[in-house]
Amino acid sequence: MEIRVFELLEGAKKARGLTVVIDVFRAFTTECYAFSEGALWSWPIARLEDAFALKKRYPDAVFLGERGGAKVDGCDLGNSPYDVTKTSFKGKAMIHSTSAGTQGIAAAAKAGAEEIVTGSLVNARAVAAYIRFRNPSVVSIVAMGKAGLTSTNEDLICARYIEALLKGEAYDIDGKIAWLRNHGAEQFFDPAQADIFPTEDYPLCVAHDRFNFVLRVCRDEAGRLMIRRADPPEWIERT
Repeated sequence: MEIRVFELLEGAKKARGLTVVIDVFRAFTTECYAFSEGALWSWPIARLEDAFALKKRYPDAVFLGERGGAKVDGCDLGNSPYDVTKTSFKGKAMIHSTSAGTQGIAAAAKAGAEEIVTGSLVNARAVAAYIRFRNPSVVSIVAMGKAGLTSTNEDLICARYIEALLKGEAYDIDGKIAWLRNHGAEQFFDPAQADIFPTEDYPLCVAHDRFNFVLRVCRDEAGRLMIRRADPPEWIERT
């Protein structure tokens, strides 16, 4: 298995094989919590105008929209996993448009990635297990960073953790997370940014290996990109 680690939107455009698009703070962490609360599926939408158009078509879907970390006016929620835990998602679809994660999915799909799954610390070990099950010849792990333009420690930590799990190498994930508290997570502890980055988000984002499912990207009947949850017993059935 050839494992390639890329960064940012430029890296997503180079993705080949089975591709993991990582956004720890906070898109794909948020999605994991939403799916754990019963969400049916998510439409990852790169352009806000397309997301708003889809919301008009499916008004019952929960619309999560973020730019610059902040909730977009007119959306139901922003990109906070803490807010997700206070919202009912059971039996509902999501529309999700963010600065980094959903952009990365769109770029990787356009680049020709054979299969795409999302990645975050909360399900990193499950992602590695899924990759081992699929046993692709090429794996691309893309750390999306801030807005897909600037490298971030949390996404690189997650990427290297998944890589280490795949290679059977030791990786001090608890030590890395402790270090991250003062090297990339400061926004969660800044009172001036509390309305955008609630402190409660941080422990939810770094609760590594909390979930044992993966989030797989597929297409709906209209050809739109769609994310669905896949639990271990279903992997064989769905592949």
